[in-house]
Amino acid sequence: MAEVEVGGIKFRGGKIFVILTALTTAGGALWGGFEFYKDYLNMKDQIQSYVAPDLSEFDKNIALTKEEMSSKTELLSTEIEMLMSEMEMMMAEIRLVSDVANELKNDLRQDVRRVEKIVNDVEQQVKEDSRDNAKDLKVTIDTLEDDMKKLEDRLKQAQKELEEKMDKRIKQALENPLGAM
Repeated sequence: MAEVEVGGIKFRGGKIFVILTALTTAGGALWGGFEFYKDYLNMKDQIQSYVAPDLSEFDKNIALTKEEMSSKTELLSTEIEMLMSEMEMMMAEIRLVSDVANELKNDLRQDVRRVEKIVNDVEQQVKEDSRDNAKDLKVTIDTLEDDMKKLEDRLKQAQKELEEKMDKRIKQALENPLGAM
């Protein structure tokens, strides 16, 4: 076997292997420590030479963006207020049109009642006329037909007046500039 003598101590076989392993491990540890120290010095130089970037342009952009957003927010609130006022005006117009429609409906009811009264009066008058004529025995079929024609003409006239009145009111409601919206 191989034998090595160092400083008066003799080393043989397995001990040499252990010593070589220990020496190479120590050398590797020293080399790693020197590399680590070198990296530390390089990093220290970089840290000391570091200059923070100029972010003033970003600050300007952020301020400009905030300003634009505030102006757009003001525009939006103005538009929302305008829309709300338009909606209120539309609601007022709808209420007005509804009131006009209710008024027309009430007027139409009154007109129908008036026509019914006229019809009843005409019927009553025809009945009275026919009784008087029957009592006098002067009633003829021609007279009855004339009365019926008169009644029919009166009804047609009343209906025509009612239709003209309704057409006039509808036309007024449609020509109303508030009703067009």
